[in-house]
Amino acid sequence: MTKSKWASGIPPRYFSWVIKGKLAVSERPGGYARNHRKVRRQEEILWLRGAEFTRIVSLLPSPHNLHAYDELGMTWTHIPLPSRIEATTVVTDLYPRLRDWLDSGERILIHQDELDDRLIGVVAGYLRWSGMLPSGPGAIAVVERIVGRQMGPPGRELVALAPRIPGYSGEAPEPR
Repeated sequence: MTKSKWASGIPPRYFSWVIKGKLAVSERPGGYARNHRKVRRQEEILWLRGAEFTRIVSLLPSPHNLHAYDELGMTWTHIPLPSRIEATTVVTDLYPRLRDWLDSGERILIHQDELDDRLIGVVAGYLRWSGMLPSGPGAIAVVERIVGRQMGPPGRELVALAPRIPGYSGEAPEPR
């Protein structure tokens, strides 16, 4: 008997590799808010597990549906990034942890409810902070190309923050 094509799951919506085979972003598995569907969430988590992701990093402001990762045997970390807070504290916590996880060989998906400016700003900021991409404009351009959308001011502010985060490995910050 052949398994259906759904047996291996489906990729999360707006899934993109930021660092091929190591770091990816997407919309929250199952969709966001009123569009969230339990069956879709399970299918997407199954796909992540089958694609050998070792950690899901949720930036959701609340712990919604984290139990679903436990139920399907996925390791997760919740680092809330509410929309109305200063993000410095969040990325100061996230970036060193992300570097350590990646250095230890983990395969990571980072998500928020939607693939929005703040999420893509977080990953572009990480690429700049880690020294993988030395300039803010370069990090923005690369991530915009990867995810197929432009980054607005909330994301650009996160990229600009990178040189002020402890452990910054990039070049000197651009003049203001």
